[in-house]
Amino acid sequence: MDLSKLKRRPSYPFETIAVAISFSPSCLPILMEAKRLADICGAALLLLHIGEKSGEKDQQLDEMMAKAGVNPNKSRVIWMEGEPVDTILRLCKLNIVDLLVLGALEKENLLKFYIGSIARNISRKAKCSVLLLTNPSSEPQKFKKIIVNGVENPKTIHTINTALYLAKHLKVKDVTIVNEVHLPGLAMAIADDSTAPEAKEIKRTITEDFTESLHELIDKCDAGDIRITDKIVKGKPGYAISKYASDKKADLLVINSPDTNLNLFDRIFTHDIEFILADLPCNVLIVHSRVSAD
Repeated sequence: MDLSKLKRRPSYPFETIAVAISFSPSCLPILMEAKRLADICGAALLLLHIGEKSGEKDQQLDEMMAKAGVNPNKSRVIWMEGEPVDTILRLCKLNIVDLLVLGALEKENLLKFYIGSIARNISRKAKCSVLLLTNPSSEPQKFKKIIVNGVENPKTIHTINTALYLAKHLKVKDVTIVNEVHLPGLAMAIADDSTAPEAKEIKRTITEDFTESLHELIDKCDAGDIRITDKIVKGKPGYAISKYASDKKADLLVINSPDTNLNLFDRIFTHDIEFILADLPCNVLIVHSRVSAD
């Protein structure tokens, strides 16, 4: 493979979609969702199984592919032994994967979802975008309510455009872009000796600044016919948008990939993506924009 193709590669279109095969009860619906996305995006489908190949597993996979409607002539299966996280990441890199599809696990109360350590580590380290499915189904999912994180970051415009690209293929007409106002920042801006009217004015000014920045970002995006709604929410980054997505019963939350160059402060305190990974509010798409060389 020509790994130079990864350097500065756009986060969309999705030309190769990979799905991790584990032979768990949720494996078939996850495969069906990945196949559907590959069909919609006109992407090649790559099936990855980390573990020993056996005649029994090979037969199981053939049966699953048949049930999911996967054409063996239009897909590839890779069997490889090794440590799951590193092996999956290496295979995604070698095969120029644009999107990796993984499943989440449902908690006992049926209201919350979480991911295991393998999916969590892949989500942190992947050099491609990762889709975490909270409720994979044999029936096609309808991503009608898409929420995108509009945080101020060089990656964000690529994340929004990737979300819009996917929304167009899924025929979604409305997308909400959310920016978070960190409350401790507001508290610092409002001095103890500020009067109530002054404090209110400071809050209004800061919110207006965030709104203006968000509008400027949206104006640069390729929305096409999609209607974009902007929203400012107050709260800790990651937690606030996760709660908003949960409250709005979103079908898909789209966020930036985690920054790899974290400083000491970032490493000590919980990073925004960790709030989302700890308690998934819905399906989550983590966009790796490759704005820097991999």
